[in-house]
Amino acid sequence: MSFVAFKLHPSILANITALGYETPTPIQVQAIPEVIKGKDLLGIAKTGSGKTASFVLPILNIILANGEGERNRKPKTLVLVPTRELAVQVTEVFKELSHNLPQSIKSMAVYGGVSINPQMKAIYGVNILIATPGRLLDLHRSSAVNLSKVETLVLDEADKMLNLGFKEEMQEIFDLLPKKRQNLLFSATLNDQLSGLNNVLLLDPVVIEIEAPSEEEDLINLSGYFVGDDRKGPLLRHLIREQDMKQVLVFTSSGDKADKVAWKLIKNGIEASSIHGKKSQSARTKALENFKSGKVQVLVATDLISRGIDINELPYVINYELPRSPKDFVHRIGRTGRAKSEGLAITFVTREETHHFKVILKKMKRYIDMVDSETLDF
Repeated sequence: MSFVAFKLHPSILANITALGYETPTPIQVQAIPEVIKGKDLLGIAKTGSGKTASFVLPILNIILANGEGERNRKPKTLVLVPTRELAVQVTEVFKELSHNLPQSIKSMAVYGGVSINPQMKAIYGVNILIATPGRLLDLHRSSAVNLSKVETLVLDEADKMLNLGFKEEMQEIFDLLPKKRQNLLFSATLNDQLSGLNNVLLLDPVVIEIEAPSEEEDLINLSGYFVGDDRKGPLLRHLIREQDMKQVLVFTSSGDKADKVAWKLIKNGIEASSIHGKKSQSARTKALENFKSGKVQVLVATDLISRGIDINELPYVINYELPRSPKDFVHRIGRTGRAKSEGLAITFVTREETHHFKVILKKMKRYIDMVDSETLDF
C-alpha cells in the first residue's frame, strides 16, 4: 500500500516523498482514513511505529480541505504532550509535512522552562498548537490563547497525559474546550486509565491496537546484571569501555541521580551529559543535540524525558535503576531497536529488586539470563 491510497492532497504527498517515506506503517494504514472521516480514535502502537504521522497527515489534509480561516488566537487543532522535548518533536513533524503547501498552515510548540512573552506574541494566527498542559493554562490565563474553537484534540502519549500528575490540569483544559470536537488519543501502552476514558472523552471511538511483529521485538536484545548499588558506577563504566559503546542512553530514577551518574562518567574520562525536568529548556535542548550528533557519548536521562528522545539507530539503552512500572520499562527500551536496526537494552538489578524485575519481564512475556556482576573483574 502507498500513501496515495489515502487520497491526501498532492502537496502533502510531495512532502512525504521528499522526506523519504515509502509505505505507511500499520498504525498509519488504519488510523489515517478514520481521522479524515472525523472519527474519534484510540490508537495503541509501540514506540517508533509512526503514531505521530498518523494524526499529522490527516489533520493537515483536513485543514487544506476546509480552506483558510481568519487569523486569531483560536487554534482549530490542539495537541497535548507530556514533555517539552516531545512538543518540539511533534512540531517538527508538522512543519516538515506542511512545507510548501498551497495555504500557510502555522504550527507552534508552547511549553514551560522558557519565557512566556515570545510565545504570547507568536501564538496569533496559529492553526495547530502543540502544548504541555501547564504552559497552555498559563497562556489561557493571560488571554493569549482561546480554546473555544478547537475542532480536533490530540493526546499524544495519552497514558502519561492522564496519570495523576496531570489530572487537575487536564480537567481544567477539558472544561475550556468545546463539547463537540474530534478526539484522538495515541499511546504505546493500554492501561485502565485509557480504557476507562472511552466513556468520558471519546464518542463511539475507533480502537486500533497494533501488535508489534515478532521480528521487531527481536531487534531489542535484553541482558541484565545483578549488581549492588555501590558497584553500579564501576559496572557502567566497565561495560561502556569493554563493549566500545559509542552512543549510550542511561536511565535513572531521578534528576539528582542523573546528574551524579553523568558527573562520575565525566570524571572518569567518558563524555557524558544529563537531561531531566529540573534543567532549563536550553540546557535540555543542547544536551540532546550533542548526544544525537555524537559530541556526547552518554546521555543520562529520567523517565520524564524518555518520550521526547527519538533517535532512529540508538544502539544501547542501560537501565541504571529500574522504573516503577512495566510500561515505563517498555518506553525506555523502545528507544533502541528502531528503524530495523538492532539494539541492546541492559538492566542493572539489585537482589532486593529481583521480584519487581520478574514482574516487569512477565508482563512483557520476555526472559533474561542474568549475569552476577561479582563474577566480573572490573
